[in-house]
Amino acid sequence: MNIKRIGASVAAMTLALGLAACGSDDGGGSGSEGDKPYIAIVSKGFQHQFWQAVKKGAEQEAKAEGAKITFEGPATEQDVESQVNMLTNALSKSPDALGFAALDSKASAGLLEQAKSSDIPVIAFDSGVESDIPLTTAATDNKAAAAEAAKHMAELVGNKGKVAMVVHDQTSASGIDRRDGFSEWMKENAPDIELLPVQYGAGDQAKSADITKSIIQSNSDIVGIYGSNEGSAIGVVKGVEESGKKNIKIVGFDSGKAQIDAIKSGLEAGAITQNPVGMGKELVKAAMKAIDGEDLPKTIDTGFFWYDKTNIDDPKIQAVLYE
Repeated sequence: MNIKRIGASVAAMTLALGLAACGSDDGGGSGSEGDKPYIAIVSKGFQHQFWQAVKKGAEQEAKAEGAKITFEGPATEQDVESQVNMLTNALSKSPDALGFAALDSKASAGLLEQAKSSDIPVIAFDSGVESDIPLTTAATDNKAAAAEAAKHMAELVGNKGKVAMVVHDQTSASGIDRRDGFSEWMKENAPDIELLPVQYGAGDQAKSADITKSIIQSNSDIVGIYGSNEGSAIGVVKGVEESGKKNIKIVGFDSGKAQIDAIKSGLEAGAITQNPVGMGKELVKAAMKAIDGEDLPKTIDTGFFWYDKTNIDDPKIQAVLYE
């Protein structure tokens, strides 16, 4: 074990205290397991099943690698201040490495500089950070995934008509890429599809449902709506269902029981699923390599898949879905 790992573990033991919010692998503080390397993970959220699946993968890999992790995230994916506080708290424990999924790619710049000056390697995941400090980013190619969603939407609506987008945010890299990947593919490949102005629902189901109903009320001839994450997609499904409209094609992103049920019932046409368990595993693998001074690629593509009623029971798809 290298000197940095031992020193950081001792410091973590000295500074150990309970996490301010949202859990860890065993509820304990950092460094409570002797000389195990400690990886602090600060997520974009905790409430969606997607983040629970990332946490599960991180815990599985940590166990396999003999590492200690903590995993926390704010109650909502709009609470940038809370996430910054969690990042501050995580750094105060002198982890051996930091995993970070940024809600706002600029808000954490000073803290990332602090991590660098403290020789704490940073691994970004899910969303990239506007900084050269993260050694790598373990994430879905969100632009390519959103383009795949657009391709299926175009096929579903016969390459014409009005299509709306309910996006989770315009500050994170994932929100920006899932918006731009979808809209750019449509503009380049489906000129007869009219994309309505993007609406932002904060990944909140109720807010996204209300936005969806407003879109439908203002555009009675709408043919399709895209929801860019789990909360957005579920909100779109609820909004369409509550509007009473029967012929609107819904394309979502991520997984979760509500989306799976909606696809099986026919309310939702299909969705892009990431590989959240795999993302958590790759995050911890990269952190362990960074702790040991190994070189890392700039990005680690964790993959994505389109799923609908025709392939939802395929073992390959089942392996990347979560409820």
